[in-house]
Amino acid sequence: MTVEIRVPTLGESVTEATIGQWFKKVGEAVARDEPLVELETDKVTVEVNAAEAGTLTEIVAAEGETVEVGALIGSIDKSGKAAPAAARTAKAKESSPAAKAASQDAPKAASEAPTAPADGAAVMPAAAKLIAEKGLDAAAIEGTGKDGRVTKGDVIAHMEKPAPSAAPAPAAKAPAKPAGPRPDADREERVRMSRLRQRIAERLKEAQNTAAMLTTFNEVDMTSMMEVRNEYRESFEKKHGVRLGFMSFFVKASIAALKELPAVNAEIEGDEIVYKNYYNIGVAVGTPSGLVVPVLRDADKLGFAEIEQTIGALGKKARDGKLGLDDLQGGTFTISNGGVYGSLLSTPILNPPQSAILGMHKVQQRPMVVDGQVVVRPMMYLALSYDHRIVDGREAVTTLVRIKENLEDPRRLLLDL
Repeated sequence: MTVEIRVPTLGESVTEATIGQWFKKVGEAVARDEPLVELETDKVTVEVNAAEAGTLTEIVAAEGETVEVGALIGSIDKSGKAAPAAARTAKAKESSPAAKAASQDAPKAASEAPTAPADGAAVMPAAAKLIAEKGLDAAAIEGTGKDGRVTKGDVIAHMEKPAPSAAPAPAAKAPAKPAGPRPDADREERVRMSRLRQRIAERLKEAQNTAAMLTTFNEVDMTSMMEVRNEYRESFEKKHGVRLGFMSFFVKASIAALKELPAVNAEIEGDEIVYKNYYNIGVAVGTPSGLVVPVLRDADKLGFAEIEQTIGALGKKARDGKLGLDDLQGGTFTISNGGVYGSLLSTPILNPPQSAILGMHKVQQRPMVVDGQVVVRPMMYLALSYDHRIVDGREAVTTLVRIKENLEDPRRLLLDL
């Protein structure tokens, strides 16, 4: 009996994935629940496990190919017998996206068929269907898929572009590839961008293009917080089994400020402002694949120990590539700690659709004037980037001042001041 391997449901708004890596070759035995293939989406990397034990008899979608949710990508023979190579090849060709697209488009009249891109790049089935439904010109759509393929996302992005005015301004374009050979090509290496890296680039550019983004700065004296941390570090770790770090203080301090200034925890949706009476705090984590922002849900209901434990667990999942879509969605405010890499000052970019992000930086001993005396104190610069469309300067500055006050006197957090 043959068991089909199909692309699983990958979460809300995720319709496509790229085949990252096959862990098994055709003809190899597989065990039930053994990882078979890795799928790269624009949010997370997902492993597809074998539903049954048997032999991998065919691979329909090769590494690097873009596939839709529900698409057939391979099959397993439960009897353990491998299909003949010729049969596997024929079936793979019949099941390929190009063959399916051709068979679906064959009955259509020539006038109804979508126009092929000028450069000859393939149009993915879902993209071809949407092009035909909307009566679009495929030649005008730039493909971002493998080998320049036009994906459904490319069609949607093309549809969302504003109509050109009578005298359109020259649009900014991505750097074109050189027409001739690169002089130092033998000393260069080309690596295809992962879907996650592409999505990171899109979201960061989206934030710059959409939001009226500004950044306000302040500095915080870390003396009191470090004294509290040093005093209770051992007893805290002994009782809760987790180290007391800086992040729990920053999460608590931020939530206290957000409760006072709700616009900083809100977002714009169409012509409405959505005020959120919950506090899902995203914590930016750097991974080998790129920056991800797992979310602490209902962080206002968590204690210091629970915050540290959750951050530790999410950080490990991020580094191991085990984050799920639920771990990344629903954030209302983000904290990014560039200080762990030695950054002294930076301007963090918003995480859409959120309206603000807090940037932490390196703690550095600096001379400060306290009560008329010059003393050396551990200081940290703080940066709050915000969307000026929804957050006024007064609210942004006040938010950062409240965070500063809560950190410089941690007792305020315990007394809810």
